[in-house]
Amino acid sequence: MQLVSLLLGSIMVINFFLAFTIIFLERKNASSTWAWLMVLFFIPVLGFLLYLILGRTLTKHRIFTWDTKSRLGVEKAVKSQLEIIEQDRLPYKEEVLRQYKDLYYLHLKNNDAIYSQNNKVELFTDGTKKFTRLIHDLEEAKDHIHLLYYILRHDQLGTKIADVLIKKAKEGVDVRLLYDDMGSRSLSRSYIKRLENANIKVGAFFPPKIPKINFKINFRNHRKLAIIDGEVGYIGGFNIGDEYLGRSEKFGYWRDTHLRIRGDAVKTMQTRFVLDWNQASRDHIEYAERYFIGGEEGDVGIQIVSSGPDQEWEQIKYGYIKMILAAKEYVYIQTPYFIPDESLMDALRIAALSGVKIKIMIPNKPDHMFVYWATLSSIGELLNEGAEVYLYQNGFLHAKTIVVDGKLSSVGTANIDVRSFRLNFEVNAFLYDADIAKQLVEAFNQDILVSTQMTKSLYEKRSMGIKFKESVSRLLSPIL
Repeated sequence: MQLVSLLLGSIMVINFFLAFTIIFLERKNASSTWAWLMVLFFIPVLGFLLYLILGRTLTKHRIFTWDTKSRLGVEKAVKSQLEIIEQDRLPYKEEVLRQYKDLYYLHLKNNDAIYSQNNKVELFTDGTKKFTRLIHDLEEAKDHIHLLYYILRHDQLGTKIADVLIKKAKEGVDVRLLYDDMGSRSLSRSYIKRLENANIKVGAFFPPKIPKINFKINFRNHRKLAIIDGEVGYIGGFNIGDEYLGRSEKFGYWRDTHLRIRGDAVKTMQTRFVLDWNQASRDHIEYAERYFIGGEEGDVGIQIVSSGPDQEWEQIKYGYIKMILAAKEYVYIQTPYFIPDESLMDALRIAALSGVKIKIMIPNKPDHMFVYWATLSSIGELLNEGAEVYLYQNGFLHAKTIVVDGKLSSVGTANIDVRSFRLNFEVNAFLYDADIAKQLVEAFNQDILVSTQMTKSLYEKRSMGIKFKESVSRLLSPIL
C-alpha cells in the first residue's frame, strides 16, 4: 500500500513538472493551456502521451521552403501593391476593393497574398456538378495536373479520378497527387501503387516516420486545391469521396461550396501547391513558366490566403474578423463547425449589437459529437445578441463561406473553429466582387428553405443532458 502511494505521488510530481515545462514554456494561449491542464490532471500518464501527439506547436519550425519562389517576383509584386495602397492610388476596376482596402492590406502585408483583378469564377454548391466539371478539365489537360485533397477515398469517385489521372499520365501529362496522411488514413496501398505504376507522382503530407505512430497527427493539411495546366484552379470544401456526391447513408445529400477559377489567382494557388508538395516529397518542383500561366479571363478581384500552425499569425481568422467588423448591413455565415474563440466571438457580438444582421447556418446532422455540442454552446451565446441561427436539414452542410453586405466574401477550407485557425493548414479565397457575393447570398437563402430556425426559446428548452455535454465540450474545445 505504501509502495502504491509512493508511486502515485511520484507520478503526480512528474506530471506537474511536465505540465509546467512543456505547456507554460511553449506559451500557448490561456484557453488551450487550461484545457491541457485539465487533461493532465484527470488522466496524468495518458494525458502526457496525448499532449505529445496532439499538443505540440510548429510555430518555431520552417516547414515550407522553395528557393525559386523569388523567381515568381512575389516580393516585388507585394512591395509594389503595398506602395499603391499606402499612397492611396488604387487603380483597380472594382470599387469594392477600395472600400475594403484595409483587408486587402492585411492579407498582402502579412501573408504575401497578391491581389489579382482578372479572374473568372464559377460557383459550385453541388458535388456532382463540381466533379463533373473537374473531371472534364482533367480530361482536357495538356501539360500538368496538380491535386491536393485532405480526404482521398478508394471508392467509385476516387477510382474514377484515378482512371482519368492514369489516362492523362499515359498521354504524357505530368501528374502529381498530394493527400493528407491523417485525412486519407483509410486509403489503400493498392490505390497508391496503381497510380505510381502509371508514373504518377504521389505524396503524403506528414506521414508517420514509425508505422502507426505519428507525433504530427494533430497538424493536418486540410487544403483542397486542383490546378490544371496552370490556367484552371479549384478551391473549396469538397474532398474526393462518394459521400461528397451525396451517396452516404449517414449524411445523405452533401451541401458544400467550391470555386473554379481562371485568371492570375491560379498562380497563387499553384504557388501554394508547390510549397506543400515540396514539403511532402523529395521530388521537388523547380520553377518553370509553364506552371504559372494565369491569364486574363474576367474581372473578379481575389486574394488567395493561407494559414497554418507554422505561422505566427492566424491569418484567415484575422480576415474573418476584419470582414465582420467592416459589415454595415449583414453577415451571412455557413460552417459545419461553429466554435469561435473569444476574438471572433467578440467581433460577432459587436456587429450584432451594432445593428448588423447576423445569420449563421450549421448542419443539423453532426459528424463529430463533441464538436457539435461545442457548436451548440457557442450558438446559444449569439442568440442572446439577436443573431439568426439556422439548422440545415437536407443532409450535411460542409460549406465554409462568409458574405458581407453583398460585396465581400470568402470561400475556402477553413471552418470557424480552433482547429482550423491554429492546427490545420488551410487556404481560402477572399473575393472582392458583388456578383459572387450575390450568388452566395442566393445560395444561403435557398438553403434556408430546407432549414429550421433555432430560436432562443427553442434553445432554452434543451435537456439537462445536452447542457452538460455542451459545458464539457466547451471546456475541451480549444484542443478538439
